[in-house]
Amino acid sequence: MEVLAILLFVSLFLLILYGYQVAFTLGGMSLIYALCFVEPAALQILPTRFMSIMGNQVLIAVPLFIFMGVMLEKSGLAEELLDTMAVLFGKRPGGLAVAVILVGTLLAASTGIVGATVVTMGLISLPSMLKRGYKTELATGTIASSGTLGQIIPPSIVLVLLGSVLNVSVGQLFRAALIPGFCLVGCYIAYVLVWARLRPQDAPALSSQEISALKSDGYSKMLIRALLLPVVLIVTVLGSILAGLASPTEAAALGALGALLLSLMQGKLSLSILQGVMRETTKLTSMVFMILFGATCFGFVFRELGGDDFLVDVIQRWQLGPMGFLALVMLIVFVAGFFIDFIEIIFIIVPIVAPIFLLYELNLIWIGILLAVNLQTSFLTPPFGFSLFYLKGVAPAGVTTAQLYRGVIPFLIIQILFLLVMILFPGLLI
Repeated sequence: MEVLAILLFVSLFLLILYGYQVAFTLGGMSLIYALCFVEPAALQILPTRFMSIMGNQVLIAVPLFIFMGVMLEKSGLAEELLDTMAVLFGKRPGGLAVAVILVGTLLAASTGIVGATVVTMGLISLPSMLKRGYKTELATGTIASSGTLGQIIPPSIVLVLLGSVLNVSVGQLFRAALIPGFCLVGCYIAYVLVWARLRPQDAPALSSQEISALKSDGYSKMLIRALLLPVVLIVTVLGSILAGLASPTEAAALGALGALLLSLMQGKLSLSILQGVMRETTKLTSMVFMILFGATCFGFVFRELGGDDFLVDVIQRWQLGPMGFLALVMLIVFVAGFFIDFIEIIFIIVPIVAPIFLLYELNLIWIGILLAVNLQTSFLTPPFGFSLFYLKGVAPAGVTTAQLYRGVIPFLIIQILFLLVMILFPGLLI
């Protein structure tokens, strides 16, 4: 039976890598194994598990945060933010890249959707950076890495899903993610400034004429509209959660309403835009929940086949200890990120290892943040990093895949070193 559990796990990975739809592969293969090898009476539990997912109040935050993010993306927030930040930081070498990182941070905190952030930043800032003489590797690496900050900076959909799977407070995850999230932003900025200091020709400053041109067209109003209002919205959403005034779901509803009003104030709200936002929200939400249903089925069958007991027995036989097991899980998640999406990792791998973390009495809030940072690297790891695909799809014709890979490697190294620091010094988080 334990061998069957491992075969189920391996066959799922092979089918996903072959290109089959994740949600239907998870649910379909699990049901085939269940019908063949699990007692029929045990399958009566599955409908109850599905209904508990539908009634989970925390997961209602997922469509609301997606709606908030897509609506802010359609409002043209990124372009105005970039112009605003370029005026503030563009006077020094590397200033435009710093502006891109800060815009990526604000978009991460307001949208939390990596694909939308990377595509938007790629369309707006990459041609501008290349035209001003930025080295292609620095420009692409900055955009791709800053676009992934939505994985760790709250409100993050990744943290909401991890909170549900690990059965911990999403609010506590948000609170614990703030310091590492902004520290990672600081590391990115420090790297860019060091590069610009050593090789200023790779990251030239904006000319006074360019800055004057950006300032000339109602800069004060743009500063309020593009920077102040989104910051107020972000602080309101996060502040209500961190202060205990609202649950993540209630704060997500507040954020969705605020994004709607912000788009209306900017004159970007129309029936066609609203329809597009609702269609995209429904599509992304349906994808997440279909994968979640399939993962629930997989988790149930895996346990019924004795997979959990087998893993515990293997870990005890190897005498890894808590930190050894943590290192093994981090390595598995990192390698899996080369090939499969973060949602699949959360719903396939995390439910299997979570009971063992509990057995070792490790703090699951700390584990959740480590996993979130590790999953962030999956968007940058060649050859299948999704940020690389997103950026390549909108990059000018002269930008090669090799340049994209070379550009993200330094940022990937920063993330790995940062993850090691968090593992070695857990007091930074908890």
